[in-house]
Amino acid sequence: MRRLLGLEDVISLGQPGPTHDARSWTFDLDPDGRDPVLGIERIQEAYFRRFPDYPRGITVPAIVDVISGQVVTNNFPQITLDFSTEWAGHHRPGAPDLYPEALRGEIDAVNKRVFTEVNNGVYRCGFAGSQEAYDAAYNRLWTALDWLEERLTGQRYLVGETITEADVRLFTTLARFDAVYHGHFKCNRQKLSEMPALWAYARDLFQTPGFGDTTDFVQIKQHYYIVHEDINPTGIVPGGRS
Repeated sequence: MRRLLGLEDVISLGQPGPTHDARSWTFDLDPDGRDPVLGIERIQEAYFRRFPDYPRGITVPAIVDVISGQVVTNNFPQITLDFSTEWAGHHRPGAPDLYPEALRGEIDAVNKRVFTEVNNGVYRCGFAGSQEAYDAAYNRLWTALDWLEERLTGQRYLVGETITEADVRLFTTLARFDAVYHGHFKCNRQKLSEMPALWAYARDLFQTPGFGDTTDFVQIKQHYYIVHEDINPTGIVPGGRS
């Protein structure tokens, strides 16, 4: 979203690496392992500056206020909506309207189903604690993916005739699907590349600046196969993209 809307000059970016320890994410991809603006080694420090006894998990992405060094929010669905609305005055010339008012109701409805059934659905499969739970999660996921396949058979984007917030949210799961969700999370009825409409849609988005140029398949695999020790206790990262 930051790249799509041209917010690079007004919102700086600290880059954690693909893995983390029990104390949270470190800025492994930045010089000297520190956020280039905040100067901190762990995003945890920004959380603790605002909430010294913060009891929950330290997650990314997170928005941090530069002056105070305090985390503002880690509510990722709201962050992207804010980029489209609250930061509109800073968008690049010609930036897409990713959350047009006339389509917001439909975008919100599609986003809700995509989040519960696809974005979160792959995790229900991957972390299922029983065969029953896995079977139910698997069926829910593929019901939703079949719905998306049918929807995209007759249109280029999920809502309307241009890229919107809905496409951004679905792409994040599709980009990871063959690389990690198909095998690592046992979402293996088909690969994304075996679903004609979804595969063409994902490839179309991938070629759009902001999508493919912010996707790193090596880091995706390293995160899932190394961090999820309960699913992959050996920590072996497979070769290839899938």
